[in-house]
Amino acid sequence: MLSSARLLKLALPLIPTHGFTRAALAESVLALPASSQHTAPLSDTAVSALFGEGDDARRTLINAWLAEGISQMGKTPSSTSPLEQASPRPSVRDILHQRLRYNEQALQYLPEAFACLATPTSITSMMLTPLDPVPAVKHAVGIADEACCVSGDQSLQLSWYTRRAALAGIYTAAELHQLASPKTAHAFLDSLLASSSKLHASVEEIGLFGGYVMKSWQGIIRSSGIF
Repeated sequence: MLSSARLLKLALPLIPTHGFTRAALAESVLALPASSQHTAPLSDTAVSALFGEGDDARRTLINAWLAEGISQMGKTPSSTSPLEQASPRPSVRDILHQRLRYNEQALQYLPEAFACLATPTSITSMMLTPLDPVPAVKHAVGIADEACCVSGDQSLQLSWYTRRAALAGIYTAAELHQLASPKTAHAFLDSLLASSSKLHASVEEIGLFGGYVMKSWQGIIRSSGIF
């Protein structure tokens, strides 16, 4: 019996050539070991049964790719061992640069992927708001939180939230810049980190953070011409 989780993992290396598509999911079955390998891609019906109907299957693949990006933060490129096991711990700067590098393999597909995640799945929700802010905030906060955890951040109470909100805002701005100018993205990230000495100077209030991240995603999506 085919495992959707196993096929999802096999589909990830296909993203650079196939994008976040149902075709990538269909062809994942061709990468199975010889003992269980298929000679033809999955049918569209099988893709729907395993991963969801229509764009839901694409969302499943996008979320799997994002989750893999989180799991790779703090790991060396040639090893599965966390960098945090070495001494000293990696810095937030190093971790965020590593996450930007993870984007490079799928950079051309990210605007469409973000648009897919941000598009409400029900007609009622779409009438209320054309773009759902939750995926954008979840993406940014997940990266910021993992960066803090791997780097050994010891912030408490309000500082815990402000640090993560600021890092999420900084990373989002760098990611948006990366889509427009990949070659200067890392220098731009460094400039943001350098200008925010306490790592919360880039957001005046936590309440502004969600709106900032969503506006950044809207900019990414609109600049791609998708909406």
